[in-house]
Amino acid sequence: MKSLLLASACALALGPVTWAATILPDTTVSPVDVIASVSHFDIATLPNTRASVTAEEIVKTINVFTPEDTLRYLPSLTVRSRHVGDTQSPVATRTSGLGASARSLIYVDGVLISSLIGNNNTSASPKWGLVSPEAIERVDVLYGPFSAAFAGNSIGTVIAFTQRMPTKLEGSAQLQGQSQAFQKYGDDDSYGTWRFAASLGDRIGKAAFRLSYNHLDAHSHPLTYATATVPTAASAAGTPVTGAFNDNNRTAVPILVLGSTGIEHQVQDNFSGRLTYDLTPALTAAYTLGLFSNKDDSTVNSYLRNAAGQTVYTGQVNIAGRAYTLANTAFSNGVYNMNELLLAQGLSMASSTGGVFDFDIVGTRFDYLKARQRIPSGALPAAFTSGAGSLASTDDTGWYTLDAKGTWRPQGIDGAKIVTFGAHQDSFKLNSPRYALADWISGPIGATQSFSRGRTRTRAVWAQDAWTISPKVTATLGLRIESWRAYNGLNYSAAPALNRDQPEIKRTAVSPKAVLAYAPSGDWRLKASVGAASRFPTVTELYQSITVGTALQVPNPNLKPEKALSSELSVERLWDDGSLRLSVFDERIEDTLLSQTAPLPVSSTTLASYVQNVDRTHVTGVELVASRRDVLVRGLELSGWVTYASGEVEKDAAFAAAVGKRLPGVPRWRGSVVASYAVTPKLDLSLAARYSDRQFSAIDNSDRYANTYQGFGGYFVADAKARYRVSGHLTASLGVNNIGGRDYFLFHPFPQRSVVADLSWTY
Repeated sequence: MKSLLLASACALALGPVTWAATILPDTTVSPVDVIASVSHFDIATLPNTRASVTAEEIVKTINVFTPEDTLRYLPSLTVRSRHVGDTQSPVATRTSGLGASARSLIYVDGVLISSLIGNNNTSASPKWGLVSPEAIERVDVLYGPFSAAFAGNSIGTVIAFTQRMPTKLEGSAQLQGQSQAFQKYGDDDSYGTWRFAASLGDRIGKAAFRLSYNHLDAHSHPLTYATATVPTAASAAGTPVTGAFNDNNRTAVPILVLGSTGIEHQVQDNFSGRLTYDLTPALTAAYTLGLFSNKDDSTVNSYLRNAAGQTVYTGQVNIAGRAYTLANTAFSNGVYNMNELLLAQGLSMASSTGGVFDFDIVGTRFDYLKARQRIPSGALPAAFTSGAGSLASTDDTGWYTLDAKGTWRPQGIDGAKIVTFGAHQDSFKLNSPRYALADWISGPIGATQSFSRGRTRTRAVWAQDAWTISPKVTATLGLRIESWRAYNGLNYSAAPALNRDQPEIKRTAVSPKAVLAYAPSGDWRLKASVGAASRFPTVTELYQSITVGTALQVPNPNLKPEKALSSELSVERLWDDGSLRLSVFDERIEDTLLSQTAPLPVSSTTLASYVQNVDRTHVTGVELVASRRDVLVRGLELSGWVTYASGEVEKDAAFAAAVGKRLPGVPRWRGSVVASYAVTPKLDLSLAARYSDRQFSAIDNSDRYANTYQGFGGYFVADAKARYRVSGHLTASLGVNNIGGRDYFLFHPFPQRSVVADLSWTY
């Protein structure tokens, strides 16, 4: 029903004028201005379907605390932001779920913030903290692997953040606060967050700079829960306790919810900057910097009480006539301390002659200067203040990228032919030891408990020819050739014993692309796109170790790359005050990298869940994206999108139960609608709604009970914002996210009603 409501809302605009498939520049803006305002990548020349949101649209319609918030209403994207400042916020696209982070490429002024050391929604989530929200000029999103300029990780999307560069002296300061009311099981509380940001920039002759500082102090609602499966037999054993809540797990098995865990308090500081220098009127050098510090302390809330009213965390207990054994880790796993210091840098040089030839060279580096998590292993409550534990580190993990691109216009800037070509190299390194701690809070590092490491490197050359065959027809042909290598892999564990040097593997891939665009008039655009792409395995997919019984196993350090064949047919209609796009998309992937159950060791009858190559998956769907200005009255703008996707596992030799089942992480229906109204020149109001139906996370769709911890339920959420310009320099806003306080899970419980207040000063 809610999906029909979204579709109906889209239809409202189909009158004298209609909606915008992509948020396009105003038709009165000159071509030079359009090019100057796009992202580091020359988005205007790329053949992909795209959508954008500008700084003005962001401040008018979105309650923004962190940069990933800017993606909230963009077509077919979902960001799993569990709370403000969450460092585990991956992006789901129209064909891939939240567990496929390696199918997205995310850049900030050309610096890659996608963590392609893994393909998951935890350690491999994008490093959003290196972007300062108030510095964002625009965000551009490309759909599908149809440009030869990007690696196979673009199967899902390419997201490019462009940060603003000043033309004169400017400064800003911003103070934000948020309060979330959260009620679930035994938790009923408010969680507060505040943020301060400041920036300074100027242009002095040939040089321009922008410096930004961002401080965030965030308290999260519970992110996880301690649960226990209800035994079938009654028993009088154990200490009687009360306070647990009855529920079912995602496979509909009865459980007890014993308490909440992962209640985080994060303090984050982000310093970012960009310096540009015009070497000549047509040649500019730039340096980009991001330094991110994150300190995260997590605690728990046990619901269990004994007869004396004391809180119970561990031991033999009896609940409603059934016996349970609570291990130390049942609650202590939700107590931890994280300390991170990350550094991103980018150096580029680009020409912009607009003549026969231009070039762009970009080198970036991302370093985990410090990334350490301390966690206790003893029983609570004693472990709150001392005791043994472990330290997991990813210090010295990171990556670098190097890209060189040329643009050749043999007939000039207005000629019929534009050839782009380039070379690429990247390298990703994982360094992940775990150490024993006698004192988990502040003690020195002890013996090595486990160690995983590995490297990948990709080298590529590519070329793309955009040829205007006639004023109405443009053809784009591209080819990308890649050489990939994985090496220096190691899996070590003291207990259970494991010490395995992994083999070096090499792969090559050739990825052709083709796009044919037809514009029968200035108001109509039709486009057919097809592209092949190879997404190579990440370090953590290759060098995984799985506990099977009392032993550790290394499943398959020779995983094959995913091979995708993507296609899209789209039609777009433009008006002066709106436009409409309808796209039909199809994605077929062979050797899809997914986690599923299979024998391990392979020749045994013992089953385990681990990342494998699934023979073939298929997603096909329809996307309608639209916007319209001055709807009914001047100043009222509507935008929205609705996507239907049908994905399934077509062939799976290792796990027959998955064949014909819905693809994990891909809901059938999703959509959003945003309405904004300029009440007066000083006052803007906006109202938005987001919808998704339920999805599965298990490849055999056995997780049929969605609205529970670790389930993926559907949701319909409304947001609102009011912005008032107090003066030429001072702006205030007040907003609410999840107005109805919707209670839903995307594996984790998601934020309920949150009130956001903002005061901004600009010079």
